[in-house]
Amino acid sequence: MDKILVKLLGNGVIVMAMMMLLSNATFIGSLLTAVALSALAYLLGDLFVLPRTNNVIATLTDGVLAFAFIWAISANSAWRLSLGEILSIAVVLMLFEYMFHNWLLKDGIRRDRSARIR
Repeated sequence: MDKILVKLLGNGVIVMAMMMLLSNATFIGSLLTAVALSALAYLLGDLFVLPRTNNVIATLTDGVLAFAFIWAISANSAWRLSLGEILSIAVVLMLFEYMFHNWLLKDGIRRDRSARIR
């Protein structure tokens, strides 16, 4: 339970701060975006991809997910975010995710060698 809270806090601070600084996103809009992105990234990147591959691939997966998700939300919400700004948010998230994945791996996330993606 502590891992998802750390993920929510880390992603929340990064996404909310950067979106509110770089665009016209509201507090509630950026908060909902951060929570939804954190949940999706935890399920996809941390619980599915990371145990089957390695930290680099899981981090790249989280970065692509963050870029696509923020781009889609900002386009549908009429937030003023350029592709470069969305990319910068994704890159900062990837730095956090890389360290978060290291913590998960050191703390004993089960590595599923039999289900490796080839």
